[in-house]
Amino acid sequence: MKKYACILLAVFLFVNCTEKKQEPIKISPDDLHNSIDHVIDIMIHDIFSPPVASRIFAYPNIAAYEIVAQTNPDYKSLAGQLKDLRPIPAIDTVSGINPQLSALIAHMNISRQLIFSEDKFDVLQDSLFTKWKTMNEPEFEASKAYGLKVAEHIKEWMSKDNYSQTRTMPKFTVDTDDQARWQPTPPAYMDGIEPHWNKIRPFIIDSASQFKPIPPPAFSLEKDSDFYKELIEVYNISNEITKNGDESEEVAIAKFWDCNPYVSVTRGHLMFATKKITPGAHWIGITKIAAKKTNSNFDDTVFAYTKTSMAIADGFISCWDEKYRSNLIRPETLINQHIDENWKPILQTPPFPEYTSGHSVVSGAAATALTSIFGEDFSFEDDTETPYGLPIRKFNSFNEAADEAAISRMYGGIHYRAAVEVGVGQGRKIGALLNSKIEMKKNSSLAHN
Repeated sequence: MKKYACILLAVFLFVNCTEKKQEPIKISPDDLHNSIDHVIDIMIHDIFSPPVASRIFAYPNIAAYEIVAQTNPDYKSLAGQLKDLRPIPAIDTVSGINPQLSALIAHMNISRQLIFSEDKFDVLQDSLFTKWKTMNEPEFEASKAYGLKVAEHIKEWMSKDNYSQTRTMPKFTVDTDDQARWQPTPPAYMDGIEPHWNKIRPFIIDSASQFKPIPPPAFSLEKDSDFYKELIEVYNISNEITKNGDESEEVAIAKFWDCNPYVSVTRGHLMFATKKITPGAHWIGITKIAAKKTNSNFDDTVFAYTKTSMAIADGFISCWDEKYRSNLIRPETLINQHIDENWKPILQTPPFPEYTSGHSVVSGAAATALTSIFGEDFSFEDDTETPYGLPIRKFNSFNEAADEAAISRMYGGIHYRAAVEVGVGQGRKIGALLNSKIEMKKNSSLAHN
C-alpha cells in the first residue's frame, strides 16, 4: 500500500506542478513598445526611405488594433472606415484566446514581412514564443493561431495598396533644361526616391491630391521676387547661425530633427553611410513617450500607435504627390550655382524634390492626431534622438514640437520657408480629417497630462 500511496502522491505532485506552470499570459504595453523598437532598429539597418517606413508602421498597428476593437467595447473597428478594409475573422471567445497576445503576434508577423532582415527579427520573436509557450501552451497556441489568421487577412488587404506595382514603375526623369526643376544633390547624387508614391492607396484621405497645397512661389532669380527672397533667406540664416563656430540653438534644432535614414559620408576615396531613424519613426517614438508618461494600458497604446501611424502614412502620400508635381529645385543647387559655390547646408539634402517639406507635413499630421488623444497642452521630454548622440528636448505640446520640426528644415538649409509653413499646415489638415472622419475610441480622448 505504501508503494501505491507514494506513486499516487508523486502523480499528484507532478500534475499539480504542471497545472501551476499554466498561468495566464500577461501582455503589457512594454511588450508592444519593445517589439516596435526592435523593428525600428532593423529598419535603420535595412535603410528604408521615409515613405516606405511609414507603410511599415501602419499595417501592423492596424492589425493589432482590429483585434483590440473586437473585444474592447471602447473601440470601434476600422472596417468600413478605411478603403477596402473588410472585418477581420471573428474571435472565438470560448477557445482560450488571449486577445492582447493575438494582437501582438499579428503585429509582429506583419512587421516581419515588411522588413528585409527577417533573421534579425526572428531572434526576438523566437525568444518570446518560447517564453509564452512555456507559460501556457494552450493559450499561446490558440492566440497565435488567431493572430496569424488576422495577419493574413490584413496582408491580403495590404497587397492591394499598389505598393508592388510601384516597384516596377520607371525611375524619375530629371529635367536639366529647366533650371526650376529638381536635380540630384551632393554628395551621392541619388535618384529621386519614390516618384510614384502618390499611387499608394491612402488610409484616410480620399486621394493623394485631396489636400493639394497652394503652389510654391513662382521660380525666379530676380532679386525682388518672392522666390529669390526665400532662397537668399536660407543662405543668410545658415551663415548667421554658424558664424561664431559654436553650435547655436538653431543648429541644435536642425540636427535634432534631421531624421535622415541615409547620410552619405565621404572619406578620401571612400563613401559610406551613417544611419538614423526616419521622420515617421521619430513621431512613433514620441507616441511611445506619451503612452508611457500616461501609463496607457495595452489597448490604449495600440490605439495611439495606430492613429498616429495612419496620420504619418497619409502625410507622406499627400506630400509626395506635391513633391513630384511641383518638382522644385533644392536651395543647395541654386546657392552653389548662383550665390556661393562653396556653401553647404547644415543637413544633407535628401534625394527628392523640395516642395512641400515631408518632415513638416508628417509632423503636422502626427501632432494633430496625438493632440486628439493626449490633449492640447501635453508636455513631454523627447529623448528619441539620444541613441544618436543628441540631447533631450522638452516641449509643451505636440504642436510646439511639430512647429519646431518644420522650421528645423529651413535652419538645416534644405527647405525654403514656404515648404515648411505650407507643409505643416498641409499635415494638420490631414490630422484634422482623421480626427473627424475616422471613429476609433468611443470616448475620444485620453487627455492625460
